[in-house]
Amino acid sequence: MPSVLLMNEEHRYIKRMLGVMRGYCQKVLRGEEVALEDFHSMIDFVRNYADKHHHGKEEDIFFGYMMGELGLLAEKLVKMGMLVEHDLGRLLLADMEAALKKVEAGDEDAKLDLISNAMGYTYLLHRHIDKEDGVVFTFADRELSSEAKEAIEARYNAFEATEEAAASREKYVLLLETLEAKL
Repeated sequence: MPSVLLMNEEHRYIKRMLGVMRGYCQKVLRGEEVALEDFHSMIDFVRNYADKHHHGKEEDIFFGYMMGELGLLAEKLVKMGMLVEHDLGRLLLADMEAALKKVEAGDEDAKLDLISNAMGYTYLLHRHIDKEDGVVFTFADRELSSEAKEAIEARYNAFEATEEAAASREKYVLLLETLEAKL
């Protein structure tokens, strides 16, 4: 399924950003100066590329077809697995952002909260991506009907053809490359 290949590609960009987050956390841990604005950029990437752009397609399109066609097993996998992890990621990101604001206000202790939430997010997403790439997408590709796959492809293609999606991809890949270059 081309949509699965696209999601795999997006996962590679997201994993690269997780590496950036880890690198910045190491700098904070070592007491090195870091541009706190870069943490805001990481949060922007996660919120708008990983979550809105990528998870949005999964939640609005892909998972719906899985649950609608594949029944209870897919419903449990999606509702009790993937969606719970998406929500946990959003919580960790919100806590990371709150900690960042405290650090910016001069609270040195909040650096620990910044690091722990950022690292919690990276661990969660690495495992989440591995489950999707290794289990969820493979299961869907094997079990979904041709009609469901065609419908998913049509909706993904329509989404990706929008100017907003193209601008988002371009903006966030460039942001990722910029942050990688700073490490």
